[in-house]
Amino acid sequence: MNELADQPLWCPSPERAAATPLAAFIKALSREAGYDGDDYAALHRFSIERPEAFWIALWDFAEVIAETRGERVLIDGDLMPGACWFPDARLNFAENLLRRRDDSPAIIFRSESGLRRELSHRALYDLTSRIAGALIAAGIEPGDRIAGYLPNTPEALAAMLAAASIGATWSSCSPDFGIQGVLDRFGQIEPRILFATDRYFYNGKDIDCRDRVHDIVAQLPSVEQLVLLPYDPEMPLSAEGGMVGLDDFVAGYPAGDIAFRQLPFDHPLYILFSSGTTGVPKCIIHGAGGTLIQHLKEHLLQSDMRPGDRLFYFTTLGWMMWNWLVSGLAAGATLLLYDGSPFHPDGNVLFDFAEQEQMTH
Repeated sequence: MNELADQPLWCPSPERAAATPLAAFIKALSREAGYDGDDYAALHRFSIERPEAFWIALWDFAEVIAETRGERVLIDGDLMPGACWFPDARLNFAENLLRRRDDSPAIIFRSESGLRRELSHRALYDLTSRIAGALIAAGIEPGDRIAGYLPNTPEALAAMLAAASIGATWSSCSPDFGIQGVLDRFGQIEPRILFATDRYFYNGKDIDCRDRVHDIVAQLPSVEQLVLLPYDPEMPLSAEGGMVGLDDFVAGYPAGDIAFRQLPFDHPLYILFSSGTTGVPKCIIHGAGGTLIQHLKEHLLQSDMRPGDRLFYFTTLGWMMWNWLVSGLAAGATLLLYDGSPFHPDGNVLFDFAEQEQMTH
């Protein structure tokens, strides 16, 4: 028997533990809800035994931005499914991710092609506002579906935030998905707008997507507008075959204040999908409020995230971890986005990325 098998690999010092957001939350919970536990297991029990008090305290601690939280917290809490959280709340998911509008970095993007780009919080807000303006002009309403067939670029994130800002529901696939894989997913949700990429890079290959995108749109009759997002904004796109480039799509819509739609807590934010191993992938709808507050809990309490931290997860837009990653903006983190193979040109690429960009998480 290994005597060390049940020992933790590392523990923080008492001083470090006392300075974490989790410790600050426990103090707030003790002050506001009468919590008297002294370890994580006790906090977990409290969250189960007194869920309303726990989530109210977390809402306040995370400084959720909302028009109103309402008086009611939980209806039919003994039903699953059927429980309803914060039924009177009105908020906007994108507003919580775009709470900063300064010149510090919101996104640092790196591609295996060697491309590196940095967007400030102000630049991300401004780009999102322009895309939102174009979507509103296109007649997009709350509940309409917006789809992305995109690599992990800053423009993909801005398109999602723009959709969320007006209450549209976002769904995405990564460009390594084949045509049928995309149709199996987007064919069920009938998107009105499709954002797609012109190309992506993987394992040393420059892969043009435009013919594949044409084939997909030809089989998605719900799509009213195809918007092509260039992988490299410095390489202009020419409109062709019903496509419009992002620059042309947002032309005439200057950056400005976003009129974030205040929507119910369970308003549909994302449509994700099961893996498709037992038939056509199943649609899974995630509400805006639940996604926001759950991710804030994980980022702040479980991940010890603070403003200025640099958050990375190796993911594509075809995996739910992308949705988890981008919520780091609400915790004040800078997002590190990588697109491409983690083994090209060698197995050090992500470790080099971590060192060069001072990754903290």
